[in-house]
Amino acid sequence: MTTKKVYLEHANITVNDLQEAIKFFQTAFPHFKIRGGGNGTREWVHLGDNDTYIAINQAKQHSLKAEKNYDGIGINHIGFVVQDVEKIANNLLSNGYKRDFPKEVEQFRIRDYFADADGNQYEFIQYLSELPEERNSYNN
Repeated sequence: MTTKKVYLEHANITVNDLQEAIKFFQTAFPHFKIRGGGNGTREWVHLGDNDTYIAINQAKQHSLKAEKNYDGIGINHIGFVVQDVEKIANNLLSNGYKRDFPKEVEQFRIRDYFADADGNQYEFIQYLSELPEERNSYNN
């Protein structure tokens, strides 16, 4: 029996505008493709690569934007480990998306936060070390 490292296969979100959500993720991750989708009880797509994806559902009713202040229950953000956080940030900024929290440059990682059109927050993390004790250091 082989031991496989745990990883997040997918996150499932519901959005006001399915096409806008696809645009956001493909701006951050141009290699993400629609793996599948449907239009049964609601329109949905699985957008990603061979290892991970975002399940995106079209809301049946328009809702208010998500407002996260970390005081209430719910998911505050989803984090993606990336190779080049600056490239992703530049892609998002040049396509009209805004930072949702100031960029954090630390000794062993860089973190940048952006929100999609619905106010859902995503963290993009670039690690600057391969050593677990440095990657997981909270002394910055």
